[in-house]
Amino acid sequence: MTTIASWDLAAEAFDRDGACVLRNLFTAAEIGDLAQGIEENLQSPSSLAAVASGADDPGRFFEDFCNWQRIAAYGDIMRRSQLPALARTLMRSQTARIYHDHLLVKEAGTRQPTPWHQDQPYYNIDGRQNVSFWIPVDPVPRESTLEFLAGSHRGTWYMPRTFMTNQAKWFPEGALAELPDMTLPENKARVIGWALEPGDCIAFHMLTLHAASGSATRRRVFSARYLGDDIVHAPRAWKTSPEFGGLKDELAAGAPMDHALFPLV
Repeated sequence: MTTIASWDLAAEAFDRDGACVLRNLFTAAEIGDLAQGIEENLQSPSSLAAVASGADDPGRFFEDFCNWQRIAAYGDIMRRSQLPALARTLMRSQTARIYHDHLLVKEAGTRQPTPWHQDQPYYNIDGRQNVSFWIPVDPVPRESTLEFLAGSHRGTWYMPRTFMTNQAKWFPEGALAELPDMTLPENKARVIGWALEPGDCIAFHMLTLHAASGSATRRRVFSARYLGDDIVHAPRAWKTSPEFGGLKDELAAGAPMDHALFPLV
């Protein structure tokens, strides 16, 4: 298991780069339970589930959101593992609040990449204290892992677009900066990423630019997202990803995320 001292080093990397890796954070039993939960999710998708790859893709990229309250293994790892304490450390926050979970499964042979993007512009929140954990239950080679543009979490919001059609559905065209050119040598030199084994995870800020290629092998990943002290509700005029239907009628703009959907842990 990772130690508190290594968490402090991870927090330094998280502050500096917007992403860090933690080795052996989870036990084999925790990963086994999580893998079973993922299979349960695949057999019984929620209404938010989607396939993010084309019909001509030899694999399949499957996503689902917000299942931690109905899938016991998800709730256990989000509430009873080391994640809440680690989230507080990385966010430098007195509190950690569950935001949501996100399942990402690329079946063997999936060609569909995950294009460069930030997460926070798709969401209904404002504030700086946040963290996402990317937790694989399968080995992930370096060429299939999540990659990050180090330092891209420091403030600039980039235009969110749909992954398959590159459409700006969330903010009006021109309202936010366009993505940096990731073919430039100076940007390529800032890309970081890690090969992972079950038990490892990556932590990253919701404004850190990240991307991933397709996957030659099966790649099942559970992502757990937490909010810290300064996060407030930011209702949008459009459908967020994920959507929390009716929340804007229950939680005022600028209010802390004090709601049963987002419990403190």
